[in-house]
Amino acid sequence: LLFWTSQPNFIMSESYTFGQIAEQRAVTYLKKTGYDILEQNYRYRKAEIDIIARKDNFIIVVEVKARSSSYFGAPESFVNRKKIQLLVMAIDAYIQKNDLDVEVRFDIISYLVENGKWTREHIENAFYPF
Repeated sequence: LLFWTSQPNFIMSESYTFGQIAEQRAVTYLKKTGYDILEQNYRYRKAEIDIIARKDNFIIVVEVKARSSSYFGAPESFVNRKKIQLLVMAIDAYIQKNDLDVEVRFDIISYLVENGKWTREHIENAFYPF
């Protein structure tokens, strides 16, 4: 299933749209729970951070994962070593660019959608940089 966008010659796949919906749900959830959203889809070189948020004196890097089935594993299990390295590189660049003096935390928000029901899990301190 494909979705057309308003941009000519650009087609979004269903999985891309699903991921965008999950990211927007994560932003809404984070705002409701007291986080300030600083960036969405922040790109640096080959890395992309889904959400950069701030709460208290922390910058929180949020990786959003969504799956329509847990058959192949929990959504958060798809954050591998290479992805972690890219996230660390990108947030280092963001902190230097913005001259911030803060602690960084890496969270994962995962969504599992089964039979139309969205289940969210927010894993704080999901991993530490290598």
